[in-house]
Amino acid sequence: MRKLKDYLMIGVKGACMGAADVIPGVSGGTIAFITGIYDEFVGSIARIDAEAVKLLFKGKIRDFWNHINGWFILSIILGIGTSVVALAGLMQMLLSDYPIQTWAFFFGLIVASSIFILRGISGWKALDMGLLAFGVVLGVTVCTLSPTETPDALWFIFISGAIAICAMILPGISGSFILLILGKYQYIMGVITNLVSGVDMGKNLLIIGVFLTGAVVGILGFSKFLNWLLARWNKETLVVLAGFIIGSLVKVWPWSNTAAIVCSQFPAVAKLEEMAETAAESGIGAEAAQKVYDAAVASHASMIEPQIFILGNIQFEFNIHDYFSIG
Repeated sequence: MRKLKDYLMIGVKGACMGAADVIPGVSGGTIAFITGIYDEFVGSIARIDAEAVKLLFKGKIRDFWNHINGWFILSIILGIGTSVVALAGLMQMLLSDYPIQTWAFFFGLIVASSIFILRGISGWKALDMGLLAFGVVLGVTVCTLSPTETPDALWFIFISGAIAICAMILPGISGSFILLILGKYQYIMGVITNLVSGVDMGKNLLIIGVFLTGAVVGILGFSKFLNWLLARWNKETLVVLAGFIIGSLVKVWPWSNTAAIVCSQFPAVAKLEEMAETAAESGIGAEAAQKVYDAAVASHASMIEPQIFILGNIQFEFNIHDYFSIG
């Protein structure tokens, strides 16, 4: 029989899983596997079944709790939740202030994750190579066809939660990676950060509530299928997953956003862009925007003028004209 210190240790392992799931490319399932709780984790989720529902509706709370291994699941959930809340703000700050470096870090982690999966596969055959190629093509196709911006509507938040949670029980692929593909990683991190900060509580509580509802539906609806798939075709499933992860790297290529590169390398340009956004939000006219631009150039002349020469007209004009509408 487990004691309090045992559940505290399980909570710590859950916190490690949560930290992994916040970072794209690091799988919470992999952490569960490494820390020795993977089988119990997946088995406990699978036990939330019809029998558990019957026990709950009959009022047999203790039997229900024991049936689903309740204390274990609660320890894991508390650990994961604590870690996600603690790290969401950090991820939001890094993506905002250091976008290139952060995406490059994610890119490297995702590469390492695919290598981790492939190293665990032995006895390669022609069919396996074909499945790997299929996974790569599938990953590239999904990420290429998926829109850069996805809707913030509650129905899509629900779907995002349902799909992302399934990655938690797959070693090698993380829920945050799925959110990246769906274009909802920064959005959800921002909602969590605002919620912790007490900003727009009603709206953010609703969004997180819908996301978590989707997660519950997703893990109950797909966990048994994914568990069955891994048990029946473990090698084939992992090969396709590894290929999918490799193909999906096109989504997180750090240098795909020219504006972000320019702003991260040249602080003066970033300052101009910030001023431009403020001007655009306030709805001022082209003449007023020109004055803001002139003032910015004057105040940063020593920095901006050589940078215009280095950057070249096209890149610099992309950052300025996009917001100021000055030709």
